[in-house]
Amino acid sequence: MVQRRSLSTGRPKRVIGVFFLLLFLIPGTGEAESAEEIFRSSCVACHTIGGGRLVGPDLKGVTERQERNWLQKFIVDPQSKIAEGDAYAIKLLEEANGVVMAPVPGVGEAQASELLDLIERESALERSRFVGTVSLREFTPEDLERGSALFSAAQPLENGGPACISCHQVSGSPGLGGGRLGPDLTQAGVRLGGAVGLYNWLTSPPTDQMSATFENHPFNEDEIIALTAWLVEVSGKVETPVFSDMNSATFASLGLLGASVILALFGGVWRKRFRAIREPMIRSSNKESLKHTRFSGGQNV
Repeated sequence: MVQRRSLSTGRPKRVIGVFFLLLFLIPGTGEAESAEEIFRSSCVACHTIGGGRLVGPDLKGVTERQERNWLQKFIVDPQSKIAEGDAYAIKLLEEANGVVMAPVPGVGEAQASELLDLIERESALERSRFVGTVSLREFTPEDLERGSALFSAAQPLENGGPACISCHQVSGSPGLGGGRLGPDLTQAGVRLGGAVGLYNWLTSPPTDQMSATFENHPFNEDEIIALTAWLVEVSGKVETPVFSDMNSATFASLGLLGASVILALFGGVWRKRFRAIREPMIRSSNKESLKHTRFSGGQNV
């Protein structure tokens, strides 16, 4: 009995010991992203360090233009600064063509400070690793055709990601148009910093929704080139996108029509269903009575 008791109390201790041992053996468990990893995954889509403006400003020397404390708070929650009416935040918003900076997922003020340290170190270099120069080849008619097909889902994305039209629309989209979950992309080629900015955006989507959606289904290089080419082309053709409620009205009309057709089909399939109990019984009784009366009358004649 003594031996059995000692085994039962010792087993949990061994299990706990193995658990903690595994925690130490698993590499990288709970390890926070470094400032460089955060910058590469969340910042390079919109910013360079010494390479010029993309969607957002060139960050070279940014701590010389604004106080670190202000920058830390802005990195953590850009929208709150804009909502407060902060003049510098409003200026940045206007220069970004109204594109609000997305907060960097999981970054607090401590990580924001580390990001600013990284930017300061890179700004001091003659050429930063994040200068962000991209040499795009000249777009071809095939790129434009393929970009249109990828946007509209006429051609599926190679890695299984959803087509752009699922969440976005552009002015003049055929049929019911595109989705309304994401912003209108008619002027994306302008708002997101031209071809280079748009290419960077698609290469490393900075928003929570886009990064989560395409984390396991990234665009490949040819798809990024094709979508960039087509969206830049659309932006150049449509200076002022105009959207009416026609798509919503058409969608509502088609919904009502579809519901009517479905109800009509159900009515046809179940036309012999019971509609009442008492009324059919009375009718049946009346018919039986009438037959009996006629039969009885014929016998009498």
